[in-house]
Amino acid sequence: MRLRDMVLAALTSVIWGFAFVTYKFGLESFSAAQLTALRFLIACLPVFFVPRPKLSWPLIAAIGLILFAGQFLLLMMAFALDMPAGLGSVTQQTQAIFTIVLAAIFLREVPTLRQSVGTAIAFAGLALIGLTVGGDLRPAALGLALAAASSWAVGNLLLKRTGAAPAFALMVWCSLVVPLPMLMLSYVVDPQPSLAQAIMHASWRSIATALYLGIPATLIGYGLWSYLLQRYPAPVVAPFALLSPAIGIFAAAIIHGEVFGPLRYLGMALILAGLAVILLPVRRAPTPARPFA
Repeated sequence: MRLRDMVLAALTSVIWGFAFVTYKFGLESFSAAQLTALRFLIACLPVFFVPRPKLSWPLIAAIGLILFAGQFLLLMMAFALDMPAGLGSVTQQTQAIFTIVLAAIFLREVPTLRQSVGTAIAFAGLALIGLTVGGDLRPAALGLALAAASSWAVGNLLLKRTGAAPAFALMVWCSLVVPLPMLMLSYVVDPQPSLAQAIMHASWRSIATALYLGIPATLIGYGLWSYLLQRYPAPVVAPFALLSPAIGIFAAAIIHGEVFGPLRYLGMALILAGLAVILLPVRRAPTPARPFA
């Protein structure tokens, strides 16, 4: 990979890593449904300039509702229940583990020995984190965060059906699906369901969070990631995603002052180690040339 593209890949992970520490600021003024709706209202703005991918509307709607609406609504609900930002950034990377499991069940894609070992290590980390439930970690918050990662994994399986559709255009048009159902949900469950009123009375930190999530975290982040995936094999690009939870943990410690006990740090380290086993490329020894007869 060229040095410039390595910098872009690292930048994308930094953008996504810092997104996790902004969620709490966004939830100061918006409900989980409202913040999700506002994020994708901003993200779908390029729909006026980007042609719709040549895919069926049901498939676009399914991806938008599961990969975007489902994942981020569940994640916002977890943060609304005081999910620590650093831990939240790690739990979302378990989508790679859930993707492997779901692909094995529904697509009959049998995982390799390396994937199985990595999955086992990561699930051991989740088990250790589960032992720390209580205090600053509610069982419901952990469950919602893992459900969000599962929604991401299901979305990954749907993305496999999109073929060579332009990734950025697909992201924009799938974003278009999200706001209306989120606003309808807000109308049903939120005490103050008006998004317009919420925006008018929102703090500057909440507005800045919505803009950050809609533009850098969604449009720029997914745009750069799509650019890289179109030019390099996925195994070359994917390891850079491991920077995202590392940045999230560091940023949460600096901005929110999060400090965890050794058991939770060990669980988070095992999840990252399991992902590294799965994602990081293995250098094979070169095959020695056969001597001429």
